[in-house]
Amino acid sequence: MSDSKNAASHIAFLGLGVMGYPMAGHLARAGHGVTVYNRTTAKAEKFAAQHGAAFAPTPRQAAEGADFVFSCVGNDDDLRSVTLGPDGAFAGMKSGAIFVDHTTASAGIARELYAEAKKRGLGAIDAPISGGQAGAENGKLTAMCGGEPEIYAKAEPVMAAYSRACRLMGPPGAGQLTKMVNQIAIAGLIQSLSEALHFAKSAGLDAEAVIDLIRNGAAQSWQMENRTGTMLAGAFDHGFAVEWMRKDLAICLAEARRNGAKLPVAALVDQFYAEVETMGGKRWDTSSLFARLERK
Repeated sequence: MSDSKNAASHIAFLGLGVMGYPMAGHLARAGHGVTVYNRTTAKAEKFAAQHGAAFAPTPRQAAEGADFVFSCVGNDDDLRSVTLGPDGAFAGMKSGAIFVDHTTASAGIARELYAEAKKRGLGAIDAPISGGQAGAENGKLTAMCGGEPEIYAKAEPVMAAYSRACRLMGPPGAGQLTKMVNQIAIAGLIQSLSEALHFAKSAGLDAEAVIDLIRNGAAQSWQMENRTGTMLAGAFDHGFAVEWMRKDLAICLAEARRNGAKLPVAALVDQFYAEVETMGGKRWDTSSLFARLERK
C-alpha cells in the first residue's frame, strides 16, 4: 500500500451501515470533504452532525462534484439502485471521477458497473472488504480490488484511511472473486472449529485448556483466536450475521456453477446456516454453527 499522503479530495459515501458509517468517518478524519447518502436519512443527518460533513437526499446529489464516490450497501440490487437511473450516483458524477464499491456482491455486477462507468467517462473499482465491524472501526480492513491499474493507483491512497491491506487482484470483478475465496475459506474454518469444540466437550476435555494449547500449533486461526471464548459462552450477539454469510455463500455457489469449481463443503455449511436460521439465529454471529451442534 502506498505510504504517500493523499491530497484532500471531495468524496461521496453511499451507505452508512455497520461498515460504511465508520469507514466514512475515517475519510472525514483524514481531512477529505465528505458528503453522505443513506436510505435512512436520520443516519445521514447524524453522521453529518458528528463529523462536520454534508448529506444529500439522493445518491446523484451526493455524487455531484465528487472526485471519488464510495459505496457500501447490501447486494446487487442495492448497488444498481444507488448507481443507475436518474437519481443514481453515475448521473451526478463528473467526468474522470472514480467509483469505488465496497459491497460484497457478484462479479457480474462489478463488471456491469465498470462498463457503464467507462461509457460515462468514469473510473470504477470493485473493492469488497474483510475485517468486520471492528476492522472498519479501527481502520484495519483488507480491501480486495478489481479494475484498471491506473484507476486503482488513484483510489488506493484514499482507501488507506480505513485499510491496512489493499491490493489490485486483477481486472473488473477480480475483487469480488477474491472476496468469494475469503468467504469460502471462513465457512469451512468456522465449521471445523465448531466441530473441534463440540468434540472436546463431548470427550470430557476442558475445551478452553485444549484451545489454549493447540492455538500454539498448526490449528491456529483468526477464528480460533477471536471466537473460541464467545462460542463456548454461547454468545452470538455480535460480529458478522448468519443471514449476511448466507448471502455471500449464495454468490460463491452461483459463481462456482458458472466456472465449474467444486464447493461441497461451502454448500454443506450453507445448509447448516439454514438450520441456524430456523433456530432463530438469522442475526447471530457466524460462529453460531457451534450452537447447532450443541443443541439438545
